[in-house]
Amino acid sequence: MRRLVIWLLAGLITVTLTMIAFFPASWMAPLVERQTGGRLTLGDAQGTLWNGSAFIGGAPSGADPVTPLLPGRFAWRLSPMVLLGQVDAEVQNSAALAQPVRVTGSWHQWRVSPGALSLPAERLAGLGAPLNTIAPSGEMRLTWNPMLLTREGQRVTLNGTTTLLMNDIASRLSPIRPLGAYELTMDWQGQQGQLALKTLKGPMLLSGSGALTNGRLRFSGKAEAEEGQEERLANLLNLLGQRRREGDKTVIALEFK
Repeated sequence: MRRLVIWLLAGLITVTLTMIAFFPASWMAPLVERQTGGRLTLGDAQGTLWNGSAFIGGAPSGADPVTPLLPGRFAWRLSPMVLLGQVDAEVQNSAALAQPVRVTGSWHQWRVSPGALSLPAERLAGLGAPLNTIAPSGEMRLTWNPMLLTREGQRVTLNGTTTLLMNDIASRLSPIRPLGAYELTMDWQGQQGQLALKTLKGPMLLSGSGALTNGRLRFSGKAEAEEGQEERLANLLNLLGQRRREGDKTVIALEFK
């Protein structure tokens, strides 16, 4: 009887280790969808949890296929030491990342190496309204310094700074191309991130500030046309928000509460 139990335990351990070793990368897609509230998923996932690749796309709706949001495929390598509580992973994508990004730490805290990610504005339309109506185009680049993520219960806190540079931004709703270049700085401190938006150049002027607290966005800003461009930008500006008066000028209020 003892020998039978030993063989059963050995068989169970072997099956378990085999499943862990060959954990399919495709099984990670539902996890990504759940963690991002259904906004993102992994498309055409290949390989395993330890060595795999996939493209990042918007989560499918009904029979709609997964739409890639970023260029290229993301390939990852995860050390099996994670089973012992030591995280050591690397993510590569020569089409989107300026350099490989490394993640180290434990089950409860992760350090992310600095990096930069290219974000084609055209693919933002895949996130739905109102971006699919505005149909933005241009080049965006997200950069970050070393980041520290910490899991506290069911929440994850973030410390570090990210900067989103948006260059040669345009829209099918405006005859003016480009509309301008903009910078969005996000200073993350735990559960809260402070946001600041400013215009670097261009006939459409955007500015504002706000905060993202526990997933809730509060932002107060404005959009306006450079002098002499009011009529040509009217259709696009009306889509962005409500008109309000500031002195002798009419601006568009960008309010999210």
